[in-house]
Amino acid sequence: MNCTWQAGRAAPGDTQYFLYWQNSRYDNTMECEIYIKDENGRNVGCRFQNVRIDTEKAYFLVNGSSKDSLIQFYDEYIQLYKIEKLMPPSNITVHCEEIQNDCIIQWQPPQINHSNKDKCFKYEINIKYKGNPEGNSKYISIQEGGNSHTFRRSNMRKKYYLKMRAAGSACFVSPAWGEWSAPVEFGKEDIISFSAWILLVVAVATLLVAIFTILFCKRTGYWKAAFPKIPQPKKLFCGLTDTYPELMESKIQSIISENEDIILIVDVVK
Repeated sequence: MNCTWQAGRAAPGDTQYFLYWQNSRYDNTMECEIYIKDENGRNVGCRFQNVRIDTEKAYFLVNGSSKDSLIQFYDEYIQLYKIEKLMPPSNITVHCEEIQNDCIIQWQPPQINHSNKDKCFKYEINIKYKGNPEGNSKYISIQEGGNSHTFRRSNMRKKYYLKMRAAGSACFVSPAWGEWSAPVEFGKEDIISFSAWILLVVAVATLLVAIFTILFCKRTGYWKAAFPKIPQPKKLFCGLTDTYPELMESKIQSIISENEDIILIVDVVK
């Protein structure tokens, strides 16, 4: 337990302070174990070890002394659990399903010496995109008790930052929100390499130039000049039979004569 105070406005320069406390009316009054000093060597704080927090109010007394004048003391009764500043949840882990969007968040409650019941706490979960850690929160949830929470990702191709803090919900635990945990990174992000981006840009630029060139040529007539139509082959023998029938018959007879065998038959008359 750390306690701090400030010197009085009119306190002489040689004023020194001493802290005493009584954890409960059944305990003895104890002086500070380890003082915290400022640059002038004056006691401005105290550190107690092995502190036990009870339901009763603890008594604190800050007494001062000076060679030049009397110093007004300060004392107060305080319920320690009300001013306790909770540490963040510990062992925070996030497991995300590969196919589904669900991510399971698990943690351990803050370590306090006067309660180990998880129902004594409530938790605030804050999630942001990794690429915008200072921006608006993507997801905020406050949960009473428990040690797990299901977060459904809206984008499976993004990485996230998660942080948590705790506050008392019941029992003798401070109702004020405690410290934030260190950011926990989770999720997967599809990153296209720089060279891949260059190739993609070049390919798109080339395609656009080609499309523009084709449209320009078609509009201005250069397309026909560059790619003239190929004429159809002429039908050389079309109508030849009707025009020259004698020629065709003579040609056919010549072809048959060349291929047929001639047999000579002689009839002898006696």
